[in-house]
Formats: sequence, C-alpha cells, structure tokens
Amino acid sequence: MPDIPASMKAMVLTGHGGIDKLEYQDVPVPKPAAGQVLVQVTATAKNNTDRKAREGLYPTRKGEMTSFQMGGKPTLTFPRIQGADIAGRVVAVGEGVSETRIGERGLLDFNIYADCRSDINLTPDYYGHGADGGFAEYVAVPSAQFHHIPNPELTDAELAAMGMCSYQTAMHMLTSADIRAGERVLVTGASGGVGTALIQLCRLLGAIPYALSRQDKEAALLALGAEAVLDRSNMGNFTNRVKADTFGKPIDAVMDLVGGEMTDRLIDTMIFDMNARDTYPRLSIAGASGGNISEILWTRIYLYQVQIYGVSHGTRAEAEQLITWIRGGQLKPVLHGAFRLSGLHRAEQYFVNRSSQFFGKIVIVPDSQWEEHGKPWSLEHA
Repeated sequence: MPDIPASMKAMVLTGHGGIDKLEYQDVPVPKPAAGQVLVQVTATAKNNTDRKAREGLYPTRKGEMTSFQMGGKPTLTFPRIQGADIAGRVVAVGEGVSETRIGERGLLDFNIYADCRSDINLTPDYYGHGADGGFAEYVAVPSAQFHHIPNPELTDAELAAMGMCSYQTAMHMLTSADIRAGERVLVTGASGGVGTALIQLCRLLGAIPYALSRQDKEAALLALGAEAVLDRSNMGNFTNRVKADTFGKPIDAVMDLVGGEMTDRLIDTMIFDMNARDTYPRLSIAGASGGNISEILWTRIYLYQVQIYGVSHGTRAEAEQLITWIRGGQLKPVLHGAFRLSGLHRAEQYFVNRSSQFFGKIVIVPDSQWEEHGKPWSLEHA
C-alpha cells in the first residue's frame, strides 16, 4: 500500500450558497478512530443532495433556508467535505479493526445511523453532511459500513455509481409502499440515479416499472428494464397514455422524485378504475425537483384511500440486502461519466444542466487517481 501522507487535496464546502462555496484545498488526512478504517478514495458518486444541502434547499417551513436536521439541530457545519457514495481501498485501520482489512476494495453505506436498529432510521444523516465525505483523497468511516466488493468486473467508478444514496433511497421507496411481484409501478425522474435504481429493483422484486422521462432516453430505459417510457414533456391526456401502456389497468404505485404540479396527475393514474384494484393506491415521495408545493384535494386522498410515504434514507437491513445483490451481480451500474475532483465546479454545472445524453450517475475522481479510475469515463471535454 502507498505511504499515507500528512495532507491531502479536498473540495471543501465553506458555507451555504453557490459553487463558489466549494474550495479546492490542502487539508490534513484524517486518522481512523476506534472501529474505523481509513479509505483511499478512488471514486465518489455525485448526488443531487450535494447541491441541495449546499444551497440550503431542505426547508421544513416556508421561507427557510437550511439543510435537513431531523435530529433537532444542524449537523451540516462548515467547513465540510461532501460526497456520500464512496468507493476506494482500505489503507489503515483504527483500534479494534483487523489489519486483514488493509487492501480491501469496498463501497460505503453512507448513513450515519442514530441507533443500532436495522429496521428503522428516523433521524437520518450521512457522510458528506454530518461528517466529512468522499470529495477528497482519503476518508475515515466505520469499518462495519465499508463493505468489501471484490467483483473484478466492476471498475471503481462503476462501483461508486452503485452507491447507497441512490440505491438505498430507491429500495426504501419500494419497501415502504410494500411493492409486490406483478404490480405496476410508475417511476418519475427515471433517467437519474434513483430512477435507474428503481427500475432495476422493480425487476428484481418482480414488479413492472413504467418510466416517466424524456423520449430521447427511451431506448436506454427500455434496455434497463422499463416496460414502457412515457414522455414527460407531453403531459396532456396523460392518464389515457398510461392506460394504453398498461392495457387499461391502473398503476398500483407511484415512485415520485419530482413533485410540483405533476403529483395530482400521477394520482390520476392510480384511481381511474378503483374496481380494477385489489390494493390501495400508494405514492412514495423522495424528491421535489419539479417544485416543493403540490396542490391536491385532500378529498381525493382520503376518499380514494391513497397511501402516501415520505422517504428520506433507508435502513441497515436494506443496505445489507443491496450489498448482497451488488456482490451477486444482480444490480448493474449505470455510469454516465467522470470528472476530476479539482473540476467539481464544472461537474456541478454539468449535473444541473443535464444534457440530453445524461443517463445515470456522474462520479468524482481524485486527481491523483484520475489516470486509472477517471480517465476511461472522462466528461472533461463534454
């Protein structure tokens, strides 16, 4: 293993605001505490939560600018190194951790769990928010949450693209709504990280995913497992178009990452023929990219008995199931490309602008790891 330096390069978030708040700096290499491993980062996936936390877009009251703080107090303090979905190699261990872990390649379960329960996570926080994350050359994380993934067919960039921030969110959306084999599931934001995870997970569970996305993503989404792709740019006669694709059957559940004005139309796809249903309509919500306020008649919710699930982070049990599937090859990476860590500003701009070719995940690779782990997937000239 390489010698561990005293300092490292990191992209440091210095406060709420624009990308100017992200500063490329030299900072000390962290030391692993008891029960931790020190990971040399090779790739970290970019998530929308990085931008939203930076810009303070997690309000729970009108007019509020904040990151989320379900535990009652802010845990995003500055300076902070963001980046949740970390792949890399163990280079040192803290007290109580076997040295046999040194050299292992792995993927982080990004959660900072408040307790030891495996079935619930009521005050979620994560590495890159409540503690430093992977937009750096090294990071110290719990040994038990850095899972060994030896699969030689996966590159480190692809492994980071399968990170828990997207896949565990998707998993929790489905388990919260108790999705069963044979059920029809409508997925919004289907070409992004959570959306592509939802489509794969639906197929693993035996459910039938229908994707809402741009038509230029249709071929890729069908190849990934979508039963059909509905054009999000044309929401006219939307329920009729859903009926055509489902042969007149209502959608059993909606996995919504968009919110805004679209929510009411998504409910329409579940309630147009209640006599054809044998379960309650279910709406899992894990995003509001289309707007944070939706206007809905509450009579539609309670008369049609629509069950609504708000989803933030998942559970330990769900993370462990996902790791089992990744090791077993049942889940596949959807990697769009890579940027250098020093080019994170450009990556943020690219992420927000979302070109028509954008599909899946972007990963951020430390400059010192670029030739091996980033260059083959480079978006530097995109």
